[in-house]
Amino acid sequence: MIWLLSLAALAAPNRTPQLVERGRATFAVWCTACHGATGAGDGPTARMLDPSPRNFQSQKFKQGVRPAQIFQTLSKGVPGSAMRPFKNLSDDERWALAFYVLELKAGRP
Repeated sequence: MIWLLSLAALAAPNRTPQLVERGRATFAVWCTACHGATGAGDGPTARMLDPSPRNFQSQKFKQGVRPAQIFQTLSKGVPGSAMRPFKNLSDDERWALAFYVLELKAGRP
């Protein structure tokens, strides 16, 4: 089963404007409380978290910047942080988020 999950991560969908827009909508619901509306790590709960949420625009991505690496971070979370695994989101939603996070990294919120 774990092997199959790894294969799903390798089979990234093509980045499309629709997928990025879906990621934007999903981010607004699940991510802005910690990461803020523009991904600057300044959401309303950010000051209560240690370590602070990642600023997607200026901080290094410790688990990597490829879509599959971001997908894995969304799927597994980040131990020792408030970044939990988003198993409640479908693979499609996590892929959409991965592509949208890259948009934020590029400064295109």
